[in-house]
Amino acid sequence: MSHPRLTPNPEFVQIEEPAQIGRGVVNLLRKPNGARDRQLLLGAEVTVFSREDGWAYVQSAQDGYCGFVGVSSLTQPQTLSHKVTAAGSHGYQNANMKSIDRCALSHGSKLAMLDEKDGFIRTSHGFVPKQHIAPLEIFEDDPAQVAAQFLGTPYLWGGNSRWGIDCSGLIQAACVACGIPCQGDSDMQEAGLGTLLPDGSVPQRNDLLFWKGHVALVWDDEMLIHANGHAMATVFEPIDEAISRIAQSDGAITAHRRLPAKA
Repeated sequence: MSHPRLTPNPEFVQIEEPAQIGRGVVNLLRKPNGARDRQLLLGAEVTVFSREDGWAYVQSAQDGYCGFVGVSSLTQPQTLSHKVTAAGSHGYQNANMKSIDRCALSHGSKLAMLDEKDGFIRTSHGFVPKQHIAPLEIFEDDPAQVAAQFLGTPYLWGGNSRWGIDCSGLIQAACVACGIPCQGDSDMQEAGLGTLLPDGSVPQRNDLLFWKGHVALVWDDEMLIHANGHAMATVFEPIDEAISRIAQSDGAITAHRRLPAKA
């Protein structure tokens, strides 16, 4: 997809090196010390195009999004093996849930397993409970159920984690967990995610409803789930109420799209 946020700016393309995000959640900025466009999670693979004054200009391998991150947030690539499938988890100092937690891990974080011990996998970020992870090649089959793991998560513009997420970040997390490629912003998602349905189509589970600058995921024939600034959280909301409320500020639904039944 041709889009300014997905096309590296030639002004900052000096090198081309692989790297990974080495911290729990990292803001992807429009410019150094600038506005947050999206976030990258631990283990996210990126291409580094430049490093200058403590900032790196990178492109995300997952969705092609370009922006700036702190150089200190990058690590050398590891062979990733697992991902966090729980809403959130921790990396512990020892293979013991009572030991000190070394880091917080959001749903979607990627890890390189070093070995296993007592129901945990050992990683460079600590011991992670096996109940909270799955091999990278294992995918969910119900985006709506994945989205429900984020219920109550605070709304955060450009957020992509359990600690803060926005409407398009929620859709991306749900889709990626199910093996469905997904862009990071709602305008990109509206342009090409799933199949466009005719006006008046009856919403069904895992359909996407789009408004100007907003997207929601259909839970069933009465409810949708979305991260929104009205509730400042990820919530369920009756479809009819959401349509009526959003119409007052952003207008009518602009698109109704259907995700593939399986990845």
